[in-house]
Amino acid sequence: MASRASIIRPVERFIVGTGRCGSTLLSRMIAECPAAASLCEVLNGLDVQRRFQPAAMTGPEFAALVTAEQPVLTATLRRGYPVEEVVYPFGRGRFRRGEAMPYIAGACLPRLTSDPDALLDALVAFARALPPAPPAEQYRRLFAWLAERHGRACWVERSGSSIEYLPALAAAFPEARFLHLHRDGRETALSMREHHAYRVPISLLYRAPARGGRPATDFGPIDFAAEPRPGDPISLILAARPPAALFGRYWSDQLVRGLPAAAQLPPGRWLSLRFEDLVAKPEDSLARGAEHLALPGGAWLARAAALVRGAPPARYPGLPREEAERLAEACRPGEAALREAP
Repeated sequence: MASRASIIRPVERFIVGTGRCGSTLLSRMIAECPAAASLCEVLNGLDVQRRFQPAAMTGPEFAALVTAEQPVLTATLRRGYPVEEVVYPFGRGRFRRGEAMPYIAGACLPRLTSDPDALLDALVAFARALPPAPPAEQYRRLFAWLAERHGRACWVERSGSSIEYLPALAAAFPEARFLHLHRDGRETALSMREHHAYRVPISLLYRAPARGGRPATDFGPIDFAAEPRPGDPISLILAARPPAALFGRYWSDQLVRGLPAAAQLPPGRWLSLRFEDLVAKPEDSLARGAEHLALPGGAWLARAAALVRGAPPARYPGLPREEAERLAEACRPGEAALREAP
């Protein structure tokens, strides 16, 4: 009788999308597949200058890369704001809320095990022992190790905002298949605005006003390791409510930067799914995505579909007219990029 591993095609699999597009739900659904290790938020939190570098990394260097903290998330948690991606069991684990911790321990490992601290220790030992190789090869080794450790025959990595670095990701994994989940840009932008960890980078990128009206960039270099205090720049940024159009601009910019790489992929390597279809017809949409990712079908599709609780309430119709018009205008470049994509 063939082993489970022997019937799973050796495909590298990624779910890509903008931030707040619904990909967390999709990765939770994929986790119901008994053959697949659903790896959440591994790549997005890594050093952008080094995560796809061509030069080889030693095992200790790679271990340091994948176990680094994500300073914006740490600063956000330290000031008492929730971050949905972080599901670490504060209160019973070794890390305290707001303490510097590896991003992989906060977002990925708790979704694989009830003891993320033990898995983190094992991961560090495994990564440090790896022979030198470029990061892409080290990721392959690490992802395969995580899948095997948890009795899965393959892996699917999913990170928020990953569409932005699709060109580098596709170059690093030239044989991979990509499942692109996208959502109405206006609703995505409004969801981002309610997500405090997005407020910080978007405020800094687009000079959004912090609380009190001062542009975020006027504070000078931001010390994300600083302790919270009344009037500190990060607290003022987090407490503000930037214009919705800036989040629409960010949504568009991510798609404009990333989607052209999809047109360069060979046939059969790219599939786009609408979030609206996923929540309206979850089992049908997921079956289509699973087929593209070369995942087996079965009873898990119905279990995964049951995770959907319907579409989230629409925010865009409730905006004042002028704000809605500015947001719609900001989303037009992203909408055009979606129409031109495969």
